[in-house]
Amino acid sequence: MTLLRYAGAVLAPLGQTPAAHHLLLLRELERLAAGRVDRLMLLLPPGSAKSTYASVIFPAWLLGQGGRTQIVAACHTESLAAHFGRRVRALLAEHGAAEAGLARDDRAAARFGTKAGGSYFATGVRGPVMGRRADVILIDDPIKSQAEADSAAAREALWDWYRADLATRLKPGGRIVLAMTRWHEDDLAGRLLDSGDTWRCVRLPAIAEADDPFRLPGEALWPEWENLPALERKRQTVGPRAWAALYQQRPQSDAGALFKSGRIGVLDSEPECRRAVRAWDLAATAAHEGRDPDWTVGLKLARTEAGGLAVLDVLRLRGGPLEVAAAIEQTAKLDGRGVAIGLPQDPGQAGKQQVAFLTQRLAGFRVMASPEAGSKLHRAGAAAAAVEAGQMAVLRGAWNRAFLEELRDFPAGRKDDQVDALARAVAMLAEAPARRVQVGIIGR
Repeated sequence: MTLLRYAGAVLAPLGQTPAAHHLLLLRELERLAAGRVDRLMLLLPPGSAKSTYASVIFPAWLLGQGGRTQIVAACHTESLAAHFGRRVRALLAEHGAAEAGLARDDRAAARFGTKAGGSYFATGVRGPVMGRRADVILIDDPIKSQAEADSAAAREALWDWYRADLATRLKPGGRIVLAMTRWHEDDLAGRLLDSGDTWRCVRLPAIAEADDPFRLPGEALWPEWENLPALERKRQTVGPRAWAALYQQRPQSDAGALFKSGRIGVLDSEPECRRAVRAWDLAATAAHEGRDPDWTVGLKLARTEAGGLAVLDVLRLRGGPLEVAAAIEQTAKLDGRGVAIGLPQDPGQAGKQQVAFLTQRLAGFRVMASPEAGSKLHRAGAAAAAVEAGQMAVLRGAWNRAFLEELRDFPAGRKDDQVDALARAVAMLAEAPARRVQVGIIGR
């Protein structure tokens, strides 16, 4: 039985049917069960029934298939974990195949097995998981309050527990589902999205935005929310920060207001362009275990025929000097010689040597190098003004989320590498190449 049919069967006695966003969740969860993805992130607002589908119906269906699947489920408290466990156990007892029924007639909520050899174990965040192995890990709302989300110590403890305790329980080829409401830009979802691991992220805000997977911008998540003053009242009650995080799934710092990222359009195809540049912001160190260094960023920006600005591509990487140099060279070849390359020149002899080394590797390309001048806020001003005027758009791509979130949170966000690259690119397009920049055209 498919997950969709199973969900319909267990909900029918309650007089319920899956809404449109639930159908999307069911499809994504079934893809994960089939092994088509192994890391799935479901980001939805409160009251969207994400837990019913991801933490109750899905594990009951999975165990009911009759295999030897081992599931470890975690949420913010032991009591909530036990609550989900009781619901999973009840569904399995009522709807599971005979050969996949409960192994024994006990009342354990947080741990039980099936006759087919499957198992279910639930725990609270930071609870003990040693001795357990998992084919599937389900994480449901690992944060319980705004106070906990705002605590750097609590966020670090959750991250450490996830990496050292929970994730180590996963068998080779295992899968992880994270279903949560966002609370903070540095919450578990935020860290995982920045970790370099590949996650399938399904973000469904209360009110659809430009990149929504199944709605037009402005449409509400539930049909019954449409045109109701209650949703606007909720927005006014919780305030802009909580609304952006809990309801729109895009947490932001209170101070992050320089870029009005909501005014940035999204392009489905590359526009006709007059000129394009690729500006780089170079990280000082490579990634190391336990550290969260800056990114090296290469941002391609174009002046369109209509006179606006279009961000066509953002490349981010963490690596040593040779890896970065190779990436810059390869990107230049892909962009073509018509795209000028902008490099920052750090003060001192080391900065000059770095630019000279990179320029030599970029033989045949136009290289524009200059030192950073003024504060980050000052340098970002021209780009922010273009956004404010509605003159900037991005070409739809997998990099959009990280880019737009960084702009939204600047200058209070954790990272500003993409902002720096954007500021350089805007300056390159605004100024003639010979003014206040060093231009090198080598090997022509």
